[in-house]
Amino acid sequence: MGESQLSDVFVELADTLVDDFDVIEFLHGLAGRCVELLGVSAAGLLLTDQRDTLRVVAASSERTRLLELFQLQTDQGPSVDCFRTGQPVSVADLPSAGRWPRFTAAAAEVGFAAVHALPMRLRSEVIGTLTLFDVQRGALDEARLRIGQALADVATIGLLQQRAIHRRDILTEQLQTALTSRVLIEQAKGVLAERLQVDVGEAFALLRDGARCRNRRLSELSRAIVDGSERFAPGRPPAGPTDGP
Repeated sequence: MGESQLSDVFVELADTLVDDFDVIEFLHGLAGRCVELLGVSAAGLLLTDQRDTLRVVAASSERTRLLELFQLQTDQGPSVDCFRTGQPVSVADLPSAGRWPRFTAAAAEVGFAAVHALPMRLRSEVIGTLTLFDVQRGALDEARLRIGQALADVATIGLLQQRAIHRRDILTEQLQTALTSRVLIEQAKGVLAERLQVDVGEAFALLRDGARCRNRRLSELSRAIVDGSERFAPGRPPAGPTDGP
């Protein structure tokens, strides 16, 4: 990992943190950058909603998203413990650690052997977790853990800054909007997977590419696909309403 590459990533993240930034796209980009920079296999992000309940908002792969969901459904796993304690949780060898047996079994099914959960925290306030997964057993060295925590801190500060700029409850509203958008995105993934005969992971990649090409929010394009107001073809400009000529 070069210093120039690392600097470029932090500049990129900082440039994204402008008024009315797209939370979902920002966090998905962060997950992808964690994989590239830290040499891990996957990354996932959980955030709290207005009821202080953890939700999955971003992941670098579909299997990671499902594993994070499994943690929340079973109330067991490193991300859950990290959020509750506000402290990092790092397990270099899941099968031999003897912790979270149901999570460990689920992680093994999708090929993960090590996990490192980092808190998204500012002082005493914890708003979520950044969790790194690896198919290889082994610890992350201190330098990579520090960088991972720094990336989590950048995301945390950006989200909390939005609340400070606007009003006290902006984070709650923004996170709730992100969670609502997540539902639309999941529905759009299903529609595209069925329509294009691809798996949901590929459907999501096509959806992200489509939003970028059209300079539109993921949630906006997802809503149009779900309600049928736009015909979606990968790599093509929007075709317009389905009831048009």
